[in-house]
Amino acid sequence: MQAHPPIRSAIHLASAALVLLWTGIAAAQQPAPQELKKHETTPGGRYEPSLDVLRKEELKKPGTEEGIPLLTDEEWQIANKIYFERCAGCHGTLRKGATGKPLTTDITRERGYDYLKSFITYGSPAGMPNWGSSGELGEREVDIMARYLLNEPVAPPEWGMAQMRASWKVHVPVDKRPTKPMNKLDIDNLFSVTLRDVGKVALIDGNSYEIVKILDTGYAVHISRLSKSGRYLYTIGRDGLVNLIDLWMEEPTTVAEIKIGLEARSIESSKFEGWEDKYAIAGAYWPPHFVIMDGLTLEPLRIESTRGYTYDTEEYHPEPRVASIVASHYAPEFLVNIKETGHILLVDYSDLAALKITKIEAERFLHDGGFDSSKRYFLVAANARNRIAVVDMKERKLVKVIDSQGERPHPGRGANFVHPQYGPVWATSHLGDETITLIGTDPEGHPEYAWKVVQTLEGQGGGSLFVKTHPNSRHLYVDTPLNPEPEIASSVAVFDIDNLDAGYKVLPVGEWSGIAQGMRRVVQGEFNKQGTEIWFSVWNAKNQESALVVVDDKTLTLKKVVRLPDVITPTGKFNVANTRNDIY
Repeated sequence: MQAHPPIRSAIHLASAALVLLWTGIAAAQQPAPQELKKHETTPGGRYEPSLDVLRKEELKKPGTEEGIPLLTDEEWQIANKIYFERCAGCHGTLRKGATGKPLTTDITRERGYDYLKSFITYGSPAGMPNWGSSGELGEREVDIMARYLLNEPVAPPEWGMAQMRASWKVHVPVDKRPTKPMNKLDIDNLFSVTLRDVGKVALIDGNSYEIVKILDTGYAVHISRLSKSGRYLYTIGRDGLVNLIDLWMEEPTTVAEIKIGLEARSIESSKFEGWEDKYAIAGAYWPPHFVIMDGLTLEPLRIESTRGYTYDTEEYHPEPRVASIVASHYAPEFLVNIKETGHILLVDYSDLAALKITKIEAERFLHDGGFDSSKRYFLVAANARNRIAVVDMKERKLVKVIDSQGERPHPGRGANFVHPQYGPVWATSHLGDETITLIGTDPEGHPEYAWKVVQTLEGQGGGSLFVKTHPNSRHLYVDTPLNPEPEIASSVAVFDIDNLDAGYKVLPVGEWSGIAQGMRRVVQGEFNKQGTEIWFSVWNAKNQESALVVVDDKTLTLKKVVRLPDVITPTGKFNVANTRNDIY
């Protein structure tokens, strides 16, 4: 991963969480050198996110046991840092296993120190990176990690209501806020742009391309979400810090904040008619829970743990992470995806004192997804299983689980458009290969194609994170920021929706940015509210220049480059109109 610093420090598409997969490797046997190339980290393998925010926690060293090699306090902290940066995203905070195999001491001690050291050094064809022989870890670090895995893990601290309330701050009370917009901004065409590595978001005017304001937020904001009214912007950092920003004030201002956990990814607000802006919900990776808050103040009202049993094998899992969350347009409900257990929860917020949760069995390792164009159906990727689960939000039930026909689907929210032959479809790209999958989403108008893969397209290569289009566009854009080839990582493939069989056109967005240094990874297209132009982040390391590049959707030509000193590691961009109306 040294070759790709923006990725490790960035979405923490931590290559590495695939540590110590045992499949196919005999105990204490080193993989043959010729086999090493079989498991060089692929774009798909790079994705599993680290839990590296947890490395900052001061965890107490476990008690010593007879025959188990010791670690000094310094070595324990080194091991914690490596584990949470590179391993925990796949193997879990408690090493109980997630998308990767468990690393509990009953397994590691049976394998023994020599085996662990060899395996960490050389990796395996099953997907384990060769940390030692690649130079990612030095000989001392490999030794520390082998001993670390023989010791019992220690959990980071819990984070309950007392801690949440202690972190909760209301900077501007509701009765002190304006009753109408106090600025002349075209709020619906604002972009909330994550400045990942500096813990900020930039609000950028979609008409003038000028920065309206830069606000301090949590570290590495994963997403920005809008209240249904469009007035309030919610951001959540990977450190669990939630900011509530009032866009109606003379200058957009953080009016409340709260820390909902130690590691987090998701947030949403209520959108059902009559409940607009009333509640917000945020989900954590650690501790594994979600919290429902007052939508105007972020006061924590109800915490629900997600610890429980996997849907298929009924095995207890101690840390099922909350992945994506969306708000239903058909009922006063939030849909909450639980990654490791494979459950989709429908959380009825109409009575918090008698909270009703409907648990739908879907598929394990649920990640990200979005609505179809009607907003009735929600499609979510179970990325480690290469499947897409479909939920009917009106009937409140699972419709189908579909094989994505690609390796590690990663839709973001996906992309909706009307196919010339198959009618309305939803698209996802993949991390592990070049496949773009189109799924029919119109059971009434095109029942013969509904919930089937109707077509697959071939993109530039693996390493895609987002696909994008807009109701006013006839183009489908596919990024590839995690591809190991610099030319592919710094460009975007564009398909003509009316002539998909013609293949794609490549837009050299990184080159257009005018930046010569770095990998220039181009990530996450986002349209303006009119659907006439699409913005891309040109994402470099913190100590390198980054930029935003705006492309004219009609002509597929460069329209604007935003290169400013304050635009540091831009990643996600969220247009107010598109985000609050679930347009993608």
